[in-house]
Amino acid sequence: MSPITYIRLHPSAGLLFVQLLGVLLYPWMEDTQIGRALFGAFGLLVLGMALHVVKRSPVQTWVAGLLALLVVGLNLLDRFTPSPLLEALIAILEAAFYAYAATSLIAYMTADQHATTDELYAVGATFTLLAWAFAHLFTFCQLLLPGSFVAMIEPQAARTWMELLFLSFTTLSGVGLGDIVPITPMARSLVMIEQFAGVMYLALVVSRLIALTTAKR
Repeated sequence: MSPITYIRLHPSAGLLFVQLLGVLLYPWMEDTQIGRALFGAFGLLVLGMALHVVKRSPVQTWVAGLLALLVVGLNLLDRFTPSPLLEALIAILEAAFYAYAATSLIAYMTADQHATTDELYAVGATFTLLAWAFAHLFTFCQLLLPGSFVAMIEPQAARTWMELLFLSFTTLSGVGLGDIVPITPMARSLVMIEQFAGVMYLALVVSRLIALTTAKR
């Protein structure tokens, strides 16, 4: 089976692969103008893959498509007339899109009593979508309240996208905050909510699919 055919049969696998590829590529895209352009193009690819995965029903497609259209349109507008307010609006809309995509995948995984191969891939894809959603929320928080996050290196500088995504992954997985720390009340609230979401995701969704897989065997 070719990779394209496999991804067509298991769209969640394609989304998971693209998200993990982004984790490897983002550090090389943040420092140059060409890299930032590629960063934007890759973001559109992730949006498209997530939109494809969410297409489970007409309502889900309509809501996800509207959010994706707003994100793309505002990003294009930000290219010509950049402003902190516009960046904050884009960040909150992207967080809403990824959170909605993650919720749709959770509904897909819990809709029946069978654990398919695509649903097992959806476990990882949903985790990355939640991590992306909270990273965008952290970006929104940093734009709204500069200095919300500090780190060991250049404590007073604004945290990069990769740093906030790293914070999101470490928080969601429950392995700890690492070298990036939230210091404002809003930032700490968002981190606490993500910690709760990570624990509940593992306890309710992942454990359920593992139980279904074991019962099937």
